[in-house]
Amino acid sequence: MAKRVSRLGGLLAAYQRRDPAARSKLEIFLLYPGVHAIIYHRIANWLFRHHFRFLARCVSQWNRCWTGIEIHPGATIGHRLVIDHGMGIVIGETAEIGDDCLIYQGATLGGTGKDQGKRHPTIGNNVLIGSGAKVLGPFKVGDNARIASGAVVLREVPPNCTAVGVPAHIARLDGKPVYYADDVDQVNVKDPVQDDIVSLAQRICQLEQQLKQMKEES
Repeated sequence: MAKRVSRLGGLLAAYQRRDPAARSKLEIFLLYPGVHAIIYHRIANWLFRHHFRFLARCVSQWNRCWTGIEIHPGATIGHRLVIDHGMGIVIGETAEIGDDCLIYQGATLGGTGKDQGKRHPTIGNNVLIGSGAKVLGPFKVGDNARIASGAVVLREVPPNCTAVGVPAHIARLDGKPVYYADDVDQVNVKDPVQDDIVSLAQRICQLEQQLKQMKEES
């Protein structure tokens, strides 16, 4: 019992750190749907693991109706998961989530429909999944990774990386931009007129030198 209370206290403290609008642990405990979703999921997961599958689904469906967050009772969730806003989040049966993660509304940890057995992603520790992001398939998202809002992730994301786009690609590694050979740099774009002026100036200098040499020879 003391261990469960300690874990709940850690969860509430995580919300206070992550959410600047949170004023007290009591407010978080009573009013935050993400906290309620995790508590109901712990109950559903215990029932699921002890083969009370129907009851487990009953609890998870009540959780969905009450919070707007759908977590399959078979999903594995670590400690101090913060679900911000939460409405529309879907977490599949074989999904695994590490410790100290942050998930925003509308995110999906789902499958592609092509896999058997392990069908959903494994999320590492301290991972952020932005609003509306879709992480689909039985691959791993490494520790400290960031999934941008609206991204559709279909393959593994290494640790300390930021994935953006549809389909997602790695945009940052260890906080630094990652460039590819076919990338278009839309910030440091060259001015073609300036390039032409520089070329003309160089050509004029060459012609002047040639004229000077011709005069000296004559």
